[in-house]
Amino acid sequence: MWKARAYKILPQVVTDYPKYRWLFVTLTVKNCQIEELRENLDSINKAFKRFTELKAWPAKGWVKSTEVTKGRDGVSAHPHLHILAMVPPSYFSHGYLSHAKWVALWQQCLRIDYQPVVHTSAIAKHHNPSLLIPEILKYQVKESDLVGDREWFLELTRQLHKSRAIAVGGILRQYMRELEEKNQDLIDESEETDEVDGESLYFRWERKLQRFNIE
Repeated sequence: MWKARAYKILPQVVTDYPKYRWLFVTLTVKNCQIEELRENLDSINKAFKRFTELKAWPAKGWVKSTEVTKGRDGVSAHPHLHILAMVPPSYFSHGYLSHAKWVALWQQCLRIDYQPVVHTSAIAKHHNPSLLIPEILKYQVKESDLVGDREWFLELTRQLHKSRAIAVGGILRQYMRELEEKNQDLIDESEETDEVDGESLYFRWERKLQRFNIE
């Protein structure tokens, strides 16, 4: 749904702000225990809000998505944020943030005693930011992380229950609001939908077989 919305609004944003540039930013923190994921996500989101309230924050509009991957140790969780940020044309001459500055500000907003990993890259002029939608608005968790460890997956589900994976801010918020007010169908009439004759499918976990069976 969010991808469909983004594909609809970004071309209009580019048309309305043709001289604005776009950044792809990844903000990370240290891995945490899966049981502490929700607490860490709350801290990360509060830190990001503080970041956007700083005078140095360069973006006039942004889309933020949360991704959680399994740590290399196979048991921890690695939460991080992906940001698609639109910055004014003057960003690269006035108000530019070096990599070191991004790291310092993110550390300040997180209120931590170590330097977090931050990745930033600028989208080339005249390149459509819509090309980054699949990366920004991908699923919150990698499929491979869901099937390797049943208990990890179940705890992840508990930790992410009712959490907000995607947020929009600044100028882009009004575009999303307008899109919602129009109440447009996100699926074209020409497209087929995945319906099963109005019925529902139910799955039951078979403990002995260690798999789901369709009811």
